[in-house]
Amino acid sequence: MCGIAGTYRWPDGKAVTDRLTGILAHRGPDGAGHYGHRAGDGEVHLGHRRLAIIDLSETGAQPMVSGGLALTYNGELYNAPELRAELAAAGVRFRGTSDTEVLLEAWRRWGTDCLPRLRGMFAFGVFDERTGELVLVRDQLGIKPLFLLRRGEGLVFASELKALAAVTGAPVEVDEAALVASLLYYWVPDSRCALRGAEKLPPGSWIRFRPDGRVERGRYWNLKDVAAEGRDRVRAGERPDLAAVVEESARRHLLSDVPVAAFLSGGLDSSYLTALAARHRPGISAYTIGFRAEDARFEAMPDDLRYARKVAERFGVDLHEIEIAPNVLDLLPRMTYHLDEPIGDPAAINTFLICSAAREAGVKVMLSGMGADELFAGYRKHVANLLALRYQRVPRPLRRGLSAAVDRLPVAGSRRGYRSVRFAKRFLSFAGLPEETAFRRSYTMYDRDELLGLVHPDLAGTVEDVLTEHADVYQDNGLDDFVNRMCLADARMFLPGLNLAYTDRSSMAASTEVRVPYVDVEVVRAAFAVPGDRKIAGRQGKAVLKEAAASVLPREIVYRPKGLFSAPLRAWMSRDLAPLVREVVHDGELVRSGLLRRDALQRMVAEDSAGRHDFSKHLWHVLTLEYWYRDATSGSGESRAA
Repeated sequence: MCGIAGTYRWPDGKAVTDRLTGILAHRGPDGAGHYGHRAGDGEVHLGHRRLAIIDLSETGAQPMVSGGLALTYNGELYNAPELRAELAAAGVRFRGTSDTEVLLEAWRRWGTDCLPRLRGMFAFGVFDERTGELVLVRDQLGIKPLFLLRRGEGLVFASELKALAAVTGAPVEVDEAALVASLLYYWVPDSRCALRGAEKLPPGSWIRFRPDGRVERGRYWNLKDVAAEGRDRVRAGERPDLAAVVEESARRHLLSDVPVAAFLSGGLDSSYLTALAARHRPGISAYTIGFRAEDARFEAMPDDLRYARKVAERFGVDLHEIEIAPNVLDLLPRMTYHLDEPIGDPAAINTFLICSAAREAGVKVMLSGMGADELFAGYRKHVANLLALRYQRVPRPLRRGLSAAVDRLPVAGSRRGYRSVRFAKRFLSFAGLPEETAFRRSYTMYDRDELLGLVHPDLAGTVEDVLTEHADVYQDNGLDDFVNRMCLADARMFLPGLNLAYTDRSSMAASTEVRVPYVDVEVVRAAFAVPGDRKIAGRQGKAVLKEAAASVLPREIVYRPKGLFSAPLRAWMSRDLAPLVREVVHDGELVRSGLLRRDALQRMVAEDSAGRHDFSKHLWHVLTLEYWYRDATSGSGESRAA
């Protein structure tokens, strides 16, 4: 895992690339490298920051240059041993043992045809000195980020948006449409970028820059096609051996020349992975997190530590417990800087704190259960949307009466939150809506009218565009299975736009690599070959994954109530962050600029303070958006790295 950057036909390319690379130092504290070459009437420069994981010697250093090819690469190839053997049989002689060299030689032999054969997480740039062409590539599922900015025939690219923002040579312009999207989702979808002119290379795609100025794009892997293949396998009666596929992925993700540890929340996904990893790495370490007792009580958070301890004891895992009372006022601007774009999920803080503790203990690589909920319908929203279909059969007068009664219930008392009331209010906010609208409303922050009431009237057209984009993505499938339609939408939007994005940025902020064995091309293929009624059985989400895990884990772990990898937001909002919320609502940059309406924010604060509605997540995102906006428009963001 590393940081990559570069320029192509960009003014003062070497200095710009060096500055890009310097900003990415946290992604690779083990080494830095630079490559430069004249390409036609311009130059190419590649930069690299190294986090040494495989082949710790200098033969794994980057940019790697050999036989007219230069490569800067961020990621891991878990099928590198097989590709190495195939290339060696064809006569390739390797200098070292890194997967970087395997990738370079695979590109030399097969070009873009090598891409569907790669199994791992990656983003890379490869330059061919003979043709003068630069190609940028991103992995199939969007695990690793790659941002680029084009001006005329010039290009600058980097692993993080903040690097591009610092070197463009002109004032940064915020893309207001991306900010509206972030208000809806509490993250910026992969199709948009928070800074105008910049873009994210889409998952499963490549882009080629030629010295004559031509640009060519290609897609080598499409999740929609994989889901359709899975549908056909279901119709043919195939039943993938999910337990075998997940175990093989977990085993491959242990490939490393440095110690590997695991996240262990005590939930199904992390417990299953930790148990599988312990089979192949006995005595593996794991890290778990807990919060102040009074905060956990106020949030009505489950006791995840108890389950994590049971898993650790059962499988001989060396468990490290981190109980935190974070200084949120200090962490908030720091995390906003590292997250690159406004992301309002407090789980980013958990990831950063766990990775920081692991890094202090000498651990560079962590396994995460990220992705299982999206692929196997494990979120409450998936079950809730199925229940909504039944709810719609209830006579309308009864539904109106129920909604009115629930609306009057408080979501919290003076010392404790009421989770069941929060869930009921959330469910009733979408249960009567059409399929796509209900699914969107089940996990987004606002409905159409609420979002229109929050932003400046001039952004009304942008609100409609954002809502239309969600509908277009959700409906772009050939699936006749409601559950798998939801899983496909999540894997295309929610997973790369939010969960993989914050996992990458939060872990790399602590100079730590996080691997996600569920987000693996073979696991994904198997997941979409499972029909929806095997993913959700009754009110049990992830039913098929639970069946697979039951042969390894105790039933009390497999079938425990779902936990939340989150933070006690309501407690933080009512205590630590209350003064900051007041400041931002009354005199923040978003309000003063006219982007957000003060009266709408004030209503949210009043409703939340009175315990009538839970707007803690909405207000947390407003804070993250405020800090991001201040940094983006002032140019002061680089100082937040410390």
